[in-house]
Amino acid sequence: MLKLIQLEIRKNKLGGMLKGVAIANAAILAFMLLITYIDSGDGGGEFKTYAEMYSGVYIFVKATFLVYASVVLSKLVIEEYKNNTITLLFMYPISRKKLMGAKIIIVFLFTLISIFVSNILVIAALTGINAYTHVIPGQPDWSMIPAELIRIGADAVYAAGIGLIPLYIGMRKKSVPATIVTAVLLVSLISSGSGNYQLGNQVGVSIFLSLLGAGIACLSIRNIEQQDIA
Repeated sequence: MLKLIQLEIRKNKLGGMLKGVAIANAAILAFMLLITYIDSGDGGGEFKTYAEMYSGVYIFVKATFLVYASVVLSKLVIEEYKNNTITLLFMYPISRKKLMGAKIIIVFLFTLISIFVSNILVIAALTGINAYTHVIPGQPDWSMIPAELIRIGADAVYAAGIGLIPLYIGMRKKSVPATIVTAVLLVSLISSGSGNYQLGNQVGVSIFLSLLGAGIACLSIRNIEQQDIA
């Protein structure tokens, strides 16, 4: 399986997507700086505490990479079906389930690692900048770092599962736009709420959607042997 994953990464040139991840992180950081410091001279900044700022980072990072995951999913799976190049892959003496499993694992790990690392990098940058500007008063509660890391890790796992949900629509429609639009709708759903309440921050909702994505992935792998490729 590891060999298949490595081959898929090389074949689809996914290493180049690291540049996209870096650009996405820069955009998130720039946006967070904008809403943190706008009108800050009059006490009108968006975030009043470190906790509020960190929650904002979690939301924007999750939203960004859920959509990004749908792009990777489209490249690895949906385009193969749309262009019928998956037929050539299935002619190799390798189990279809292993091929599909390798593709889905790549999407899952890409989403998980991107969200986990991005959260840490953006939060570290914002905290470092605020140490000099003091727009957000006080100091971070360093004793909360282990708890925050656990939260970031859990969010990354949940989001990686949620990122597989567009696979259902993409496989049915064999459409890249439909796959990406599904991800955008998911982001709209989990970002809905008011004030400090966000639907995506509710653990029960995150677990349900993550398990739904995992179930869709498992069904896609299980049924691939009987599926008509043409």
